[in-house]
Amino acid sequence: MPIRVLIVDDSTFFRRRVTDILELDPEIEVVGIAKNGQEAVEQVSILKPDVVTMDIEMPVMDGITAVKKIMASRPVAILMFSSLTHAGAQATFDAMEAGALDFLPKKFEDIARDRKEAVELLISRVKALGRKRMPMRRFATRISSEGLASRSSLDSKTAAASTRARFAVNKAAVSLVSSNKHYKVLAVGTSTGGPAALQTLLTSLPENFPYPIILVQHMPGTFTHAFAARLDKICNIKVVEASHGDVLKPGTAYLAPGGRQMLFEGTANRAKVKITDAEASERVTYKPSVDLSFASLARVYGGDVLALILTGMGADGRDGCKMLKTKGAKIWAQDEASCVVFGMPQAVIAANLTDNVFPMSAFAKNILTEMKA
Repeated sequence: MPIRVLIVDDSTFFRRRVTDILELDPEIEVVGIAKNGQEAVEQVSILKPDVVTMDIEMPVMDGITAVKKIMASRPVAILMFSSLTHAGAQATFDAMEAGALDFLPKKFEDIARDRKEAVELLISRVKALGRKRMPMRRFATRISSEGLASRSSLDSKTAAASTRARFAVNKAAVSLVSSNKHYKVLAVGTSTGGPAALQTLLTSLPENFPYPIILVQHMPGTFTHAFAARLDKICNIKVVEASHGDVLKPGTAYLAPGGRQMLFEGTANRAKVKITDAEASERVTYKPSVDLSFASLARVYGGDVLALILTGMGADGRDGCKMLKTKGAKIWAQDEASCVVFGMPQAVIAANLTDNVFPMSAFAKNILTEMKA
């Protein structure tokens, strides 16, 4: 059964462009269009799509209001289209707080090197969101575990890892006993669904959290400053967009700037942030890259790291976790049921790198127990 998509935008040209791209994939069916938010609310009720692509600025009813109404009446996976500006970032985060799960820039060329890459990016995002085929919940922390994809599409190794993951959740999420391991830093890597997951996690940490926190979220460069500022307003800990030369301090979360790489240098007792403009390569496609940041942490901190891999597409973080694991670090992953997209956590679970797997709601309490914070 194809993934059913409703396209919402007041621009005839953009609606046609998105339709033409999505219809290139036989697994996607564009079932309708809407020219404003009001039409979107009505069409969602009638057509019952799996995914809605939503513009922000529209006449009659804007996209943020439409997201709120849709999520209140018939929750569905919503992908926002946004301008890569400060105002666009603020509006996008408002939409995601209302229940949207992901976003892309309206100018695909802003994050894609060519048309082929842009087409693949849009199609992959829509398919990842559409595969859940179920009502979505705000912040994606209460999604049923009835599958990101058909079990038949998983190879035996991954299926077995997924089974182990669910057992680990049932056993460990109730009450974790500290391993008495020594830590010096908490590191988090995430992508699709990450903004909501990070908000859930960070707002639960106390102001006196005794370690620095490293955050690597796949996000455009014009968005990370606004995102860090937004988190800082609602968290007890301090949240900043990392700058070159920052000395890592306890109780502060350092968000990797979008479009750049965040590395670390110095010693475990005085580690500093190193921001570089190194180009993405065939092996490292993300800027920022969880793999690069985690590998750098391994060189500075050795095994004194608790690393979390949360919801996201792809496998970024697997190689970095492998380096951390060889040093003796602990690796935790988010469970399939609470992920918007299970790709990144699934990759580290399948590689047998995880020590524990938790639903999003259980991370904070178990971090405080494990790190004795």
